[in-house]
Amino acid sequence: MAIQQISVFLENKEGRLAETVKKISAAGVNIRALCVADTRDFGILRLITTDNDKVKEALSDSGAVIPTDVIAAKMDDTAGALSGILQILAQAKINIEYLYAFAGAASFGAYVVLRVDNTPAAEAILQAAGIATLTNDDVKSM
Repeated sequence: MAIQQISVFLENKEGRLAETVKKISAAGVNIRALCVADTRDFGILRLITTDNDKVKEALSDSGAVIPTDVIAAKMDDTAGALSGILQILAQAKINIEYLYAFAGAASFGAYVVLRVDNTPAAEAILQAAGIATLTNDDVKSM
């Protein structure tokens, strides 16, 4: 099942990221994974959190805060694990728009977060291949 990621558009200037993360922390929300992509003038902070509603509220005065469905696919912590997932999706003609990875507690393992062009199809293909994916409830309990 897809999980919801929060994307936050930030002006690319000193202290802006620190200010944003401080607001999330003050709201009592844990960040499970994050990625920052930047350009000269702005950046996109992508977050997997334990409470997206609180994040949206905490950042309501910070500009664009956009929820997006992504897939968090479990992978072994071994050479070639990511390659196997990518090959499965490539063979199914699923386009990957971007990805980033994170590791949970030892019992949860490592995950790759995927934004794809067809989330339902990608989820079905991964599940048919025996690859577990996280739900929003899983993220909250990590």
